[in-house]
Formats: sequence, structure tokens, C-alpha cells
Amino acid sequence: MNRWFRLCAAVVAMMMISNLQYAWTLFVKPIVADTHWKLSDVQWGFTIFVALETWMMPLSGWLIDLLGPRIFMTVAGLMCGAGWAGMGQAKTLPELYLLYALAGFGAALVYCGSMGIALKWFPDKRGLAAGTIAAGFGSGAALFVPMVGHLIRTQDYHAAFLYTGIVQGFVIICAAQILQNPTKTTVLAAAPAKVQIRRQREEFNSLQMLRTPHFYLLFAMALMMGIGGLMATAQVGPMADTLKIAPAVLTLSLTLNPLANGAARVFWGWVSDHLGRERTMFIAFLLQSVFLLGVVTAGRLSAAWFVVCMALVFFTWGEVYSLFPSICADWFGARNASSNYSFLYSAKGVASIMGGGLAATLYEKTNSWNYGFEVCAGMALITAFLALGLRKLPLPKKQAGTAALAAGSTRTLQVSENR
Repeated sequence: MNRWFRLCAAVVAMMMISNLQYAWTLFVKPIVADTHWKLSDVQWGFTIFVALETWMMPLSGWLIDLLGPRIFMTVAGLMCGAGWAGMGQAKTLPELYLLYALAGFGAALVYCGSMGIALKWFPDKRGLAAGTIAAGFGSGAALFVPMVGHLIRTQDYHAAFLYTGIVQGFVIICAAQILQNPTKTTVLAAAPAKVQIRRQREEFNSLQMLRTPHFYLLFAMALMMGIGGLMATAQVGPMADTLKIAPAVLTLSLTLNPLANGAARVFWGWVSDHLGRERTMFIAFLLQSVFLLGVVTAGRLSAAWFVVCMALVFFTWGEVYSLFPSICADWFGARNASSNYSFLYSAKGVASIMGGGLAATLYEKTNSWNYGFEVCAGMALITAFLALGLRKLPLPKKQAGTAALAAGSTRTLQVSENR
């Protein structure tokens, strides 16, 4: 089966889990109004979802590398559908948290399996393929936001959770049947790049990767860049309500934001294949810093500026999830790409604590969104300059004494490649 067909199936699966994160902000106000729970209490549900989506990825990544993505993404479809559909029936906060966590674990399996398809099948177009997969997650909510908004207005948020949950789960299960890891005979060699992209000749397993300082530098950068975008994702609805922005304008913003997010992942991933990962990071992260400040300055002037600035934030944040998996595979090899990137992606779970529950708590205590956006702008600026230093680092090297472990891991994976 053509590798592009598999990539398309993985993108469709990613689009189905996009709604779980990016349409959440539409549900916050109706849930608060119906249950009288505090905003910060409800937003901790978002934090729990992202934490489960990210922190379960190391386990799911290892299993997917070992056994292939099909069976796990089939189970993931059931988890995502049941968790999201059931949230509309949650009567207590623990029930809401538990169901959102179930959906988050399912989303981890989908994300990890889909990204592995890009990194393993497309070594010659790694930035573009990873960006395309990530774009499915970043922009898929654009299909659901108008539908969710309509269902909430005409029926209620209970129905919106139920109907979208059933559709998402079913489509993920169908897409999963097409996916599998490539064999050695189907893996393409990396094509020469127009710029020198440093690629690792050795294959690192996750334990070997975790013993390098390179991983922790990338983790810190992913963490600092993750907070601002997740804060914008979770808080755009409450922030628009604070600024007295009309519901129709908010719906427009929530439609444009995932489109900008998805476009960023493809665009900056493609740019990185031509300009280099590190240079691309510097440019995009620097712009992210500028636009985060724009939300709380120019965004207060009018609803139009708010929509524009917020969309630009997403256009300069979405690339995090195409550039980091690409450089991870470049530096640590593609054979264990699902497992290796899952550890790096777990930075998003830490970022969600600050961008979700803590950001809402900070607003409740200060009655201002400025502090959160200003701090995130500063972290994006720091990360931009750290990216400039990446090219001066030598490629990671395995520590002595891990060669036997790598050989054993390689033999195990070779047995499972045809699954």
C-alpha cells in the first residue's frame, strides 16, 4: 500500500482527536453555568486531559514500536469515543476528570501511532510529513467547532459531547485498520537536503536517549514553548468573555485558530526541510513571543485585532509539534521514533498544568490575563535564542555499556516490523 495513503489515514485519525483539545473551550462556559463549578475547577479537567495524553505516550510509544499501531489505535478509538461522549453525562468533577482522562489516554495512542507513521515512512521528507500529521491535530477542530457551537446553541452541551464523541471514535477505528510500521525493504533512504540537516547514523533506544544532555535541552525548550499555546487554547473562550467579545466573533476565532495551527505545522515543517530545524525554530519562536504580547496589547483594542493576534499566536506555536519530532528523529534515529518522541512530547503535559488550571487560577486572583501572556512571551524569546545554540552542539553519542541493550532492542523490533 502506498505510504501517502497511510499518511492520509493517520491524518484523519489525528483530526478526530483534535476536537478533544481545541473545541474544549466552547464547553467551559456552559458547564460552569449548568453545574456552578468554579472556572479553575473545570479547567483542571483540561490539564488532566493533556497530562494523560502526553504522560502515557512513553508507554504507548514503546508498545506501538514493538507491535505496530493498528491494534492500539483501534482501542484508542473506543477510549476517545466513550470518554468524550460520556463527559456530557458527568454529574461530579471526579466523573468529568475521569472521562476526560480516558479520552486523553486514547488520544495518546492515536497521536503516538500517527506520528510514528510520518517519522518512519518519510525519512526523505521528515519535516513535511511530521508537519502534515501534526496539522491534522492542529486544524481538525475547524471541522467540529461550527458543529459543536450549533449543537450547544440549539440543544445543549450534553448532546454536543455525545454526537461528536460517537463520530470521532468510529472514524479513528476505521483509520486504524490501514496503519502499520514499515519493513526494512519499504523504508526509504533520506534524500539529500538543500541545507545540511545533521542526521544521526546510530539508532538510539529511549533509555540511551534519556542518558544524553541533548534530550533534556530539547525537553526544556518544548516545555517553555508549549505553555503559551496551551494557555491560549484553554483560555481563549474565558478571555473573550472578559473582553466582551461577541459569541459570533469567538466562533470565528475558534475556527481560524486551528486552521492557523495546522497550517503552521505543515509550513514550518516544510521550511525546516530547506532552512534547517534550528534556524526555523529561531524565527518561529521569536515571532511567537511578539504575537503573545500582541494578544494583551493590540488584542484589547478591538475584536478584529483579538482574532488576528490569536490566530498569529497559533501560526507561530503549532510548529512545535512538527519541528521537535523531526529533530528528535534526526538526532536519535527513526527506528524507535514513536517511543523516543513520546518522552519529548510529555513536556506538553507539564505545560498543560501552567496553561490550564494555573493560568485560570492566576486570572481569578489578579483579574488580568496580562501576566500569563507576558511570562509566556518571555519564555518563547528565551527558547528562540536557545535554538540558535543547537547547531553548535555535537550530535548525541551513546554512553559506554549500552551497545548490548541497543542490539537486543533492535532484534526485538526486527521481529515485530511486519505486524
